[in-house]
Amino acid sequence: MPRHVVATTAEIRPGERKIVEIDGRSIGVFNVDGRFYALRNQCPHAGAQLCEGTLSGLVTSTAPGEYDYARSGEILRCPWHGWEFDIATGRSWFDPARTRVRAYEATVEPGDALSDEELGAAGYEPGPYTAQRYAVEVDREFVVVHV
Repeated sequence: MPRHVVATTAEIRPGERKIVEIDGRSIGVFNVDGRFYALRNQCPHAGAQLCEGTLSGLVTSTAPGEYDYARSGEILRCPWHGWEFDIATGRSWFDPARTRVRAYEATVEPGDALSDEELGAAGYEPGPYTAQRYAVEVDREFVVVHV
């Protein structure tokens, strides 16, 4: 499965998203408390840019008058008609067996695990200048979407 470097982990802070284009597909990449998810940016209902919608959670109830709010930031609501999707699976909340949006695997990988070609394709290239080098430890991880 091809990998595409889309950002560093610092570029997509918790609760935020980044919309990228990969192989002609618009894909939204979300950070939910340090976990990264990727969804196709097209609502299956009417084609809206789904990943521009509101992130929320779920209200559940075990009895009348008792309510709990769970899974904060994990439910994506379509900006046009309010259809809700689980960002981890892409399944709709109202009909999970039949209605869904494509979810892609998103992993966090250290920079030294990625090839120069993968980093270069994402725009992370060294400059044209040469200089004396010193050993430096860099603690940076990248978000990779597998399409």
